[in-house]
Amino acid sequence: MKYKIIRTDKADEQLRDIIFYIADDSGSADIALNYLDKIETVINVLEDFPHSGSVPRYSTLRKQGYRALIVERHLIFYKVNEEHKIVTIYAVMDSRREYRNLI
Repeated sequence: MKYKIIRTDKADEQLRDIIFYIADDSGSADIALNYLDKIETVINVLEDFPHSGSVPRYSTLRKQGYRALIVERHLIFYKVNEEHKIVTIYAVMDSRREYRNLI
């Protein structure tokens, strides 16, 4: 059975900011949209493999049940609800930032 993927407004906003930044920085909407496709493809894997992300290194995030996917230099933080078969994406952020308190 496939899991349903939902994103918080915060995660959507962060993803939008990343894509706008890449478009602005590269001067190319195509590069930004290709990166968005890459992120969406990785997120969609969670429909079939919800536990494919790694366990975060920070114990506070681990204890709260977060998992993380890595796409180039970005981290996608999510939780799995087994009972309802839902994967919730909580944050998409640059891995070079101090992200422990940003979620």
